[in-house]
Amino acid sequence: MTINIGKDIYNFAKELWHLDRSITGEGLRQTLKKIKNKNPNLKIKKISSGKKVYDWTVPNEWKVNEAYIIDPKGKKICDFKVNNLHLVGYSIPINKKMSLDKLKKFLHSIPEQPNAIPYITSYYKKSWGFCITHNQKKKLVKGIYHVVVDTKLFRGSMNYGELIIKGKSKKEIFFSTYVCHPSMANNELSGPCVMTYVSKWISQKINRYFTYRIIFIPETIGSISYLKLNKNHLKKNMFAGFNISCVGDNRVYSFLPSRNGNTFSDFILKAVLKKKDKNFIKYTWKERGSDERQYCSPGIDLPVASFSRSKYGTYKEYHTSLDNLQNVVSKSGLKGSFKVIIEMINLIENSKFPKVKFFCEPKLSKRGLYPTLSTKNNISNNLRLIMNLISYSDGKTSISQIAKKCNVKEKQIYNLTKILVRKKILNLH
Repeated sequence: MTINIGKDIYNFAKELWHLDRSITGEGLRQTLKKIKNKNPNLKIKKISSGKKVYDWTVPNEWKVNEAYIIDPKGKKICDFKVNNLHLVGYSIPINKKMSLDKLKKFLHSIPEQPNAIPYITSYYKKSWGFCITHNQKKKLVKGIYHVVVDTKLFRGSMNYGELIIKGKSKKEIFFSTYVCHPSMANNELSGPCVMTYVSKWISQKINRYFTYRIIFIPETIGSISYLKLNKNHLKKNMFAGFNISCVGDNRVYSFLPSRNGNTFSDFILKAVLKKKDKNFIKYTWKERGSDERQYCSPGIDLPVASFSRSKYGTYKEYHTSLDNLQNVVSKSGLKGSFKVIIEMINLIENSKFPKVKFFCEPKLSKRGLYPTLSTKNNISNNLRLIMNLISYSDGKTSISQIAKKCNVKEKQIYNLTKILVRKKILNLH
């Protein structure tokens, strides 16, 4: 990790800021190419428009040439080239003149945030519209407006990035972040920018035990499509997984559990955040909203927990033009998130996982661990701890987790584990 990692990530966000991202299209591809420049082993893949993915269909590709409105005085307003939030995402082509009353039906603003341009999309229903600050909307005069939306929807593809960094084990640590939003800083650029530099760090880490799978995808349709292609592999090999979103500000740290709520991923993320800030915010599964919805859905059931700073939907700038590189995201915020993820990885790599070598309980008495004379009160506290340790030793539960379950210090469990390894009752990896 460089001394200026926060600055490096911030500068990368500035480099990506102007690109016109959506769930498909050239802006998405350009973003992935710039991530690949930092991580040459990233594979940029595509899924054809029209492909059925569970109950969804990959949409047509969307291209914007230009979009704007000419007001009655001849002034150009809501220009997509000035701010790509001005155009409702996936707007269909239109070139019409209309009255202000008719136009207002297609103008979106936020009265409570009069200086913010809202972020609005209509991916799966043909529509068009513009987004405007409420202050600007109030100043519009009666007259005829010329609306130009020069877009194209066509059979193309949806792209995503996949980076696999192999370790000694086939068991994988999974990270997912999304790259489909236009110019917003915390809600969009923070996740992929932080994970770009985390990926570089992992690639340089020697003696990796786990394999790492990092994906950069369009939100929702991207994760659903990725699961359609990789569900069986992920269910077989994923050891821990994390959804990374909104990690750029310096306000709070946030944890959202997997649907199970008690996976190794949940344990690790909470353990690191507790060290970082004991007042971190713990959300519930009912407060989900990003790609964890897909990874943890019934029948998929992957062990994916979610890490954020100010979680999506909880900060006032969310999904508006106010979520920018000046108002919300900071170098220190990005650095803090980078360090949380690195600490998680180090903790995972250094964790030990005991696994019992027998079906049913091993016979402890022939190994001198259980009294041969059975009486009412001959199970000591230490023996009970040994039996609990064996019971939890499934190869998936770490020594740290077992210590917490048994309400004892980690060192005590570790010392007992070494004894049981010598007695050839447990393996330890």
